[in-house]
Amino acid sequence: MNHLLRDAAPISDAAWKEIDREIRERLVPSLAARRLVDFAGPAGWDHAAVAIGRVAGIDAPVEGLEARLRRVVPLVELRAGFSVARAELRDLDRGAVDLDFDEADAAARRIAEAENVAVFHGWAAAGIVGVAEASEMEPIVAAENYAEYPKHVAKAVETLLSAGVSGPYGLALGPDAYTGVVETTEQGGLIVFDHLHQILGGPIVRAPGVRGAIVLSLRGGDFLFEAGEDLSVGYHSHDAESVYLYVEESFTFRVATPEAAVALQ
Repeated sequence: MNHLLRDAAPISDAAWKEIDREIRERLVPSLAARRLVDFAGPAGWDHAAVAIGRVAGIDAPVEGLEARLRRVVPLVELRAGFSVARAELRDLDRGAVDLDFDEADAAARRIAEAENVAVFHGWAAAGIVGVAEASEMEPIVAAENYAEYPKHVAKAVETLLSAGVSGPYGLALGPDAYTGVVETTEQGGLIVFDHLHQILGGPIVRAPGVRGAIVLSLRGGDFLFEAGEDLSVGYHSHDAESVYLYVEESFTFRVATPEAAVALQ
Protein backbone atom coordinates (compact mmCIF):
# COMPACT_ATOMS: atom_id res chain seq x y z
CA MET A 1 0.00 0.00 0.00
CA ASN A 2 1.42 3.40 -0.94
CA HIS A 3 0.65 6.89 0.34
CA LEU A 4 -2.47 7.19 -1.82
CA LEU A 5 -4.16 4.48 0.32
CA ARG A 6 -6.32 3.34 -2.59
CA ASP A 7 -6.48 -0.22 -1.27
CA ALA A 8 -8.21 1.05 1.88
CA ALA A 9 -11.10 2.65 -0.02
CA PRO A 10 -14.48 0.89 -0.36
CA ILE A 11 -14.19 1.19 -4.13
CA SER A 12 -14.16 -1.68 -6.63
CA ASP A 13 -11.47 -2.04 -9.29
CA ALA A 14 -14.02 -1.13 -11.95
CA ALA A 15 -15.03 2.03 -10.07
CA TRP A 16 -11.40 3.07 -9.58
CA LYS A 17 -10.86 2.65 -13.31
CA GLU A 18 -13.86 4.87 -14.06
CA ILE A 19 -12.80 7.54 -11.54
CA ASP A 20 -9.30 7.63 -13.00
CA ARG A 21 -10.74 7.90 -16.50
CA GLU A 22 -13.05 10.75 -15.49
CA ILE A 23 -10.25 12.72 -13.82
CA ARG A 24 -7.92 12.17 -16.76
CA GLU A 25 -10.53 13.35 -19.28
CA ARG A 26 -11.02 16.57 -17.33
CA LEU A 27 -7.33 17.19 -16.69
CA VAL A 28 -5.83 16.67 -20.13
CA PRO A 29 -7.56 19.55 -21.98
CA SER A 30 -6.71 22.01 -19.18
CA LEU A 31 -3.04 21.15 -18.53
CA ALA A 32 -1.81 23.82 -20.90
CA ALA A 33 1.58 24.45 -19.29
CA ARG A 34 2.74 20.90 -19.92
CA ARG A 35 2.20 21.34 -23.65
CA LEU A 36 4.49 24.38 -23.81
CA VAL A 37 7.33 23.76 -21.33
CA ASP A 38 9.83 20.96 -20.73
CA PHE A 39 8.38 18.25 -18.47
CA ALA A 40 10.66 16.00 -16.39
CA GLY A 41 9.51 13.18 -14.12
CA PRO A 42 7.65 11.90 -12.33
CA ALA A 43 10.43 11.24 -9.85
CA GLY A 44 8.12 9.90 -7.10
CA TRP A 45 6.32 11.14 -4.01
CA ASP A 46 9.51 11.04 -1.92
CA HIS A 47 11.33 13.39 -4.33
CA ALA A 48 11.55 16.56 -2.25
CA ALA A 49 13.80 19.03 -4.08
CA VAL A 50 15.67 19.79 -7.31
CA ALA A 51 19.34 20.74 -7.35
CA ILE A 52 19.91 23.90 -9.41
CA GLY A 53 23.70 23.68 -9.68
CA ARG A 54 24.32 26.76 -7.53
CA VAL A 55 25.97 27.20 -4.15
CA ALA A 56 25.99 29.82 -1.40
CA GLY A 57 29.04 30.54 0.70
CA ILE A 58 28.68 29.88 4.43
CA ASP A 59 30.96 30.04 7.46
CA ALA A 60 33.05 26.92 8.07
CA PRO A 61 33.13 25.41 11.57
CA VAL A 62 36.96 25.49 11.55
CA GLU A 63 39.22 28.36 10.45
CA GLY A 64 41.16 28.01 7.22
CA LEU A 65 38.37 26.24 5.34
CA GLU A 66 35.89 27.23 2.68
CA ALA A 67 32.28 26.04 2.92
CA ARG A 68 29.49 26.17 0.39
CA LEU A 69 25.88 25.16 0.73
CA ARG A 70 24.31 23.61 -2.35
CA ARG A 71 21.10 25.33 -3.33
CA VAL A 72 17.93 23.41 -4.15
CA VAL A 73 14.37 24.26 -5.11
CA PRO A 74 11.78 22.38 -3.01
CA LEU A 75 8.78 20.73 -4.61
CA VAL A 76 5.32 21.93 -3.63
CA GLU A 77 2.40 19.59 -2.96
CA LEU A 78 -0.98 20.50 -4.44
CA ARG A 79 -4.22 18.68 -3.57
CA ALA A 80 -7.87 19.11 -4.60
CA GLY A 81 -10.41 17.16 -2.59
CA PHE A 82 -13.76 15.81 -3.79
CA SER A 83 -16.35 13.24 -2.81
CA VAL A 84 -18.28 10.53 -4.63
CA ALA A 85 -21.59 9.21 -3.35
CA ARG A 86 -21.44 5.54 -2.39
CA ALA A 87 -24.78 5.08 -4.12
CA GLU A 88 -23.18 6.24 -7.38
CA LEU A 89 -20.34 3.75 -6.91
CA ARG A 90 -22.82 0.92 -6.36
CA ASP A 91 -24.74 1.94 -9.47
CA LEU A 92 -21.50 2.02 -11.42
CA ASP A 93 -20.79 -1.58 -10.38
CA ARG A 94 -24.30 -2.47 -11.61
CA GLY A 95 -23.43 -1.05 -15.03
CA ALA A 96 -24.70 2.54 -14.84
CA VAL A 97 -23.00 5.00 -17.18
CA ASP A 98 -24.79 8.29 -16.36
CA LEU A 99 -22.76 8.91 -13.21
CA ASP A 100 -22.61 12.05 -11.06
CA PHE A 101 -18.91 12.94 -10.93
CA ASP A 102 -19.42 16.72 -10.82
CA GLU A 103 -17.20 17.20 -7.75
CA ALA A 104 -14.42 15.15 -9.34
CA ASP A 105 -14.65 17.20 -12.52
CA ALA A 106 -14.47 20.47 -10.57
CA ALA A 107 -11.45 19.26 -8.55
CA ALA A 108 -9.60 18.31 -11.74
CA ARG A 109 -10.27 21.71 -13.29
CA ARG A 110 -9.12 23.56 -10.15
CA ILE A 111 -5.81 21.75 -9.84
CA ALA A 112 -5.07 22.09 -13.56
CA GLU A 113 -5.78 25.82 -13.41
CA ALA A 114 -3.55 26.19 -10.34
CA GLU A 115 -0.70 24.46 -12.18
CA ASN A 116 -1.10 26.81 -15.14
CA VAL A 117 -1.14 29.88 -12.87
CA ALA A 118 2.05 28.72 -11.12
CA VAL A 119 3.89 28.12 -14.40
CA PHE A 120 2.77 31.20 -16.30
CA HIS A 121 2.30 33.77 -13.53
CA GLY A 122 4.23 32.37 -10.58
CA TRP A 123 3.49 31.23 -7.03
CA ALA A 124 5.57 33.20 -4.55
CA ALA A 125 4.69 31.06 -1.52
CA ALA A 126 6.02 28.00 -3.34
CA GLY A 127 9.16 29.77 -4.56
CA ILE A 128 8.03 29.61 -8.20
CA VAL A 129 8.62 32.49 -10.61
CA GLY A 130 6.32 32.22 -13.62
CA VAL A 131 7.08 32.68 -17.30
CA ALA A 132 5.38 36.07 -17.63
CA GLU A 133 6.87 37.62 -14.49
CA ALA A 134 10.36 36.27 -15.27
CA SER A 135 10.34 37.56 -18.84
CA GLU A 136 12.89 40.26 -19.56
CA MET A 137 10.97 41.35 -22.66
CA GLU A 138 8.71 44.39 -22.69
CA PRO A 139 5.08 43.22 -22.65
CA ILE A 140 3.03 43.91 -25.76
CA VAL A 141 -0.29 45.66 -25.30
CA ALA A 142 -2.82 43.69 -27.35
CA ALA A 143 -6.01 45.23 -28.69
CA GLU A 144 -9.33 43.76 -27.65
CA ASN A 145 -10.09 43.26 -31.34
CA TYR A 146 -8.98 39.67 -31.92
CA ALA A 147 -8.55 40.33 -35.62
CA GLU A 148 -5.47 42.33 -34.54
CA TYR A 149 -3.89 39.37 -32.71
CA PRO A 150 -1.72 38.21 -35.64
CA LYS A 151 -0.04 41.63 -35.64
CA HIS A 152 0.71 41.45 -31.92
CA VAL A 153 1.89 37.84 -32.03
CA ALA A 154 4.12 38.59 -35.03
CA LYS A 155 5.67 41.44 -33.03
CA ALA A 156 6.31 39.07 -30.12
CA VAL A 157 7.95 36.52 -32.42
CA GLU A 158 10.10 39.25 -33.99
CA THR A 159 11.14 40.35 -30.49
CA LEU A 160 12.23 36.82 -29.64
CA LEU A 161 14.08 36.37 -32.92
CA SER A 162 15.90 39.68 -32.41
CA ALA A 163 17.04 38.40 -29.02
CA GLY A 164 18.43 35.24 -30.63
CA VAL A 165 15.66 32.99 -29.32
CA SER A 166 14.72 30.53 -32.04
CA GLY A 167 11.41 28.77 -32.57
CA PRO A 168 9.09 27.14 -33.05
CA TYR A 169 6.91 29.19 -30.73
CA GLY A 170 3.77 28.44 -28.77
CA LEU A 171 0.94 30.66 -27.60
CA ALA A 172 -0.89 30.29 -24.29
CA LEU A 173 -4.28 32.00 -24.32
CA GLY A 174 -6.67 32.54 -21.45
CA PRO A 175 -10.12 30.96 -22.10
CA ASP A 176 -11.81 34.19 -23.20
CA ALA A 177 -8.97 35.12 -25.54
CA TYR A 178 -8.90 31.58 -26.96
CA THR A 179 -12.61 31.72 -27.73
CA GLY A 180 -12.20 35.15 -29.30
CA VAL A 181 -9.36 33.96 -31.52
CA VAL A 182 -11.19 30.81 -32.63
CA GLU A 183 -14.34 32.75 -33.53
CA THR A 184 -12.65 35.61 -35.41
CA THR A 185 -11.80 35.98 -39.08
CA GLU A 186 -9.61 38.69 -40.60
CA GLN A 187 -10.48 40.89 -43.52
CA GLY A 188 -10.36 38.61 -46.53
CA GLY A 189 -11.78 35.64 -44.63
CA LEU A 190 -8.55 34.19 -43.18
CA ILE A 191 -9.25 32.54 -39.85
CA VAL A 192 -7.19 34.22 -37.10
CA PHE A 193 -6.38 30.87 -35.47
CA ASP A 194 -4.83 29.56 -38.70
CA HIS A 195 -2.91 32.79 -39.27
CA LEU A 196 -1.46 32.64 -35.75
CA HIS A 197 -0.38 29.05 -36.28
CA GLN A 198 1.49 30.08 -39.43
CA ILE A 199 3.30 32.82 -37.53
CA LEU A 200 4.22 30.66 -34.56
CA GLY A 201 5.03 27.33 -36.14
CA GLY A 202 3.78 25.73 -32.92
CA PRO A 203 0.61 25.11 -30.90
CA ILE A 204 -2.02 27.57 -29.73
CA VAL A 205 -3.19 26.36 -26.35
CA ARG A 206 -6.28 27.19 -24.30
CA ALA A 207 -4.83 27.84 -20.85
CA PRO A 208 -7.24 28.28 -17.91
CA GLY A 209 -5.65 30.64 -15.39
CA VAL A 210 -3.63 32.63 -17.92
CA ARG A 211 -4.23 36.35 -17.94
CA GLY A 212 -3.99 37.71 -21.46
CA ALA A 213 -1.60 35.68 -23.60
CA ILE A 214 2.03 34.53 -23.61
CA VAL A 215 4.25 33.73 -26.58
CA LEU A 216 7.17 31.46 -25.71
CA SER A 217 9.87 29.50 -27.46
CA LEU A 218 9.51 25.72 -27.75
CA ARG A 219 13.14 25.11 -28.69
CA GLY A 220 13.68 23.39 -25.33
CA GLY A 221 15.76 24.06 -22.24
CA ASP A 222 14.18 27.42 -21.38
CA PHE A 223 11.28 26.46 -19.09
CA LEU A 224 11.59 23.49 -16.78
CA PHE A 225 8.67 21.73 -15.06
CA GLU A 226 9.79 18.96 -12.71
CA ALA A 227 7.27 16.55 -11.22
CA GLY A 228 7.63 14.41 -8.13
CA GLU A 229 4.23 12.71 -7.86
CA ASP A 230 2.35 13.17 -11.10
CA LEU A 231 -1.36 13.88 -10.88
CA SER A 232 -2.90 10.93 -9.04
CA VAL A 233 -6.14 10.11 -7.24
CA GLY A 234 -5.94 9.06 -3.59
CA TYR A 235 -8.28 8.02 -0.78
CA HIS A 236 -8.90 10.16 2.31
CA SER A 237 -11.86 8.68 4.20
CA HIS A 238 -15.47 7.55 3.90
CA ASP A 239 -18.75 7.50 5.78
CA ALA A 240 -22.11 5.83 5.18
CA GLU A 241 -23.01 8.20 2.34
CA SER A 242 -19.81 9.27 0.57
CA VAL A 243 -16.21 8.39 -0.19
CA TYR A 244 -13.79 11.31 0.14
CA LEU A 245 -10.98 11.34 -2.41
CA TYR A 246 -8.45 13.81 -3.79
CA VAL A 247 -6.31 14.47 -6.82
CA GLU A 248 -2.74 15.35 -5.90
CA GLU A 249 0.63 16.24 -7.38
CA SER A 250 4.03 17.60 -6.36
CA PHE A 251 6.14 19.75 -8.64
CA THR A 252 8.31 22.78 -9.10
CA PHE A 253 9.02 25.04 -12.05
CA ARG A 254 12.03 27.12 -13.12
CA VAL A 255 12.71 29.63 -15.85
CA ALA A 256 16.18 29.08 -17.28
CA THR A 257 15.98 31.71 -20.03
CA PRO A 258 13.97 34.81 -19.04
CA GLU A 259 14.24 36.31 -22.53
CA ALA A 260 12.51 33.32 -24.18
CA ALA A 261 8.94 34.59 -23.68
CA VAL A 262 6.86 37.69 -24.33
CA ALA A 263 3.61 38.50 -22.54
CA LEU A 264 0.62 40.05 -24.31
CA GLN A 265 -1.38 42.21 -21.94
